[in-house]
Amino acid sequence: MDKKDYQFLNDIDSPADLRKLSIDQLPDVCRELREDIISEVAVNPGHFASSLGVVELTVALHYVYNTPNDKLVWDVGHQAYGHKILTGRRDQFATNRKLGGIRPFPSPLESEYDTFACGHASNSISAALGMAVAIRDKAKVVAIIGDGAMSGGLAFEGLNNVSSTPNDLLIILNDNDMSIDRAVGGMEKYLLSLDTNETYNRLRFKAARVLNQWGILNDDRRKTVLRFNNAMKAVLSHQQNIFEGMNIRYFGPFDGHDVKNVVRILQRLKDMKGPKLLHLHTIKGKGYEPAEKCATIWHAPGKFDPETGERQVSDTTNQPPKFQDVFGETLLELARQNPRIVGVTPAMPTGCSMNIMMEQMPERTFDVGIAEGHAVTFSAGMAKEGLQPFCNIYSSFAQRAYDNIIHDTALLSLPVVLCLDRAGVVGEDGPTHHGMFDLAALRPVPHLTISSPMDEHELRRLMYTAQLPGKGSFVIRYPRGRGVLTDWRCPLEEIPVGKGRRLREGKDVALLTLGPIGNAALKAAEECAGKGVQCACYDMRFLKPLDEDILDEVGRHFTRIVTVEDGVRNGGLGSAVLEWMNEHGYHPEVIRLGLPDEFVEHGTPAELYKIVGLDKESIIKAITPPNP
Repeated sequence: MDKKDYQFLNDIDSPADLRKLSIDQLPDVCRELREDIISEVAVNPGHFASSLGVVELTVALHYVYNTPNDKLVWDVGHQAYGHKILTGRRDQFATNRKLGGIRPFPSPLESEYDTFACGHASNSISAALGMAVAIRDKAKVVAIIGDGAMSGGLAFEGLNNVSSTPNDLLIILNDNDMSIDRAVGGMEKYLLSLDTNETYNRLRFKAARVLNQWGILNDDRRKTVLRFNNAMKAVLSHQQNIFEGMNIRYFGPFDGHDVKNVVRILQRLKDMKGPKLLHLHTIKGKGYEPAEKCATIWHAPGKFDPETGERQVSDTTNQPPKFQDVFGETLLELARQNPRIVGVTPAMPTGCSMNIMMEQMPERTFDVGIAEGHAVTFSAGMAKEGLQPFCNIYSSFAQRAYDNIIHDTALLSLPVVLCLDRAGVVGEDGPTHHGMFDLAALRPVPHLTISSPMDEHELRRLMYTAQLPGKGSFVIRYPRGRGVLTDWRCPLEEIPVGKGRRLREGKDVALLTLGPIGNAALKAAEECAGKGVQCACYDMRFLKPLDEDILDEVGRHFTRIVTVEDGVRNGGLGSAVLEWMNEHGYHPEVIRLGLPDEFVEHGTPAELYKIVGLDKESIIKAITPPNP
């Protein structure tokens, strides 16, 4: 639909414009907003189904609350496309996720309506509580959590503190029984069965308001009455409500797609004292039939025809596979050979391709929900008692499990294979999702083997090596997207731990690389040869332990070294090489290429590699000695 065809949306430049409308006009606003999201994301791919599922909630929130003075704290930022459109960014929305365009997730750096950073799940309750304590009576604060984020440990920590800290926070649970894949775990099953009568909620609210007016229900008495009320309701309904058990008033579940009723509920809750939780049932992908039928695929579907729902899937014939698919196929192959192997993933079975093993061996695969720290410690517990877990976590999300990797895994050298998918620059998802820090963060940790394959064959061999007896805690990191080999299947052979390989002879410069970025570096070296610069190329394979034979060879024969890594420059491969050279009495010039000491914004990987100096041309410039 062309923008000029919208009756209401064209005149909404801010939530203040939305609030000029009548409540009866809001369903039409929701229809237009949903159509606008569909038409925009069809040609400019991004996260899709989640935002469709909260259209009514988004409209209702901005209609009832005085944003931006009142604070909406979104959890899981891919719910927020409607929020962006309603808050003055509709004309810019075509630039979403593009280099120099609006950001992929809400950010206070972009808009005053974006109250907090939200790219990793489960942080909304904690952040909103902190804001509510700081603001106190000056404004209202609402946390919107959903898409499986309630299973995250931080959400539970936030709830625990909400229950004991004076506040008037409203928590909205957008319950669509999904994260990216189907939501799992006891909390999700509990939410499916949770029910409270709407008439009961309405009568209770009216009674509380009257008692407040009479001066009977002060803060101390409110807690006593609430505890008595919860106990009586549990007896009568034979169901304990976990939220009210924590002294958080619970309302719901209600239909999250009935915008007028959601507005009325929010209006009743807006001035209610004390912490509250509103439970809304929504449908991920609501209003677009293909997305409703298969929310996992339509979480981020790429380009598609909005009329037919046909996705524009590129022809992958004779193209290299994605690294995650090689991981998934190889894991199943290894699991058939080794009965001790199990797979663990925090809510990403399809994204990391563990669903391949999950379909064949469901009893040996575990989706633990959005709970990265638990995923690692759960894997460590299984490893302690003789199993061989492959725990696959996206690199940026593994940051949340840092202590679990150190304390629960490495400390005892437990045989957990930690596969860090989406390592390095990931592209359009931007700074919250780039896997920049894993190499530098993990390198100081004792008992860890840290590796990165240059191609698909190396990934298969590293996976095989990691599950052999005596290998201890083993990290394999690899990027998002395709590799370089169409003939990717190869024999499963052991790679000696801590041993790299020389890929190219040379006498002028030594080029040391780690991981798939080495393919661009190798091409750069070959071009330099045509310019008279002979560059020796080494694929280090391992950041820890380093191949000291290679480093000794390089230290003895070269005065110039260039290191290349798809991770932060400070603390990674280049730093390790510098330290080794200094400690062993070698003093070459070392040029370190890696990600800068700043957050890298969003754009295509090719655009970002050029900006940060990791494209082929930048590597050629580093290899080529400066003119005398």
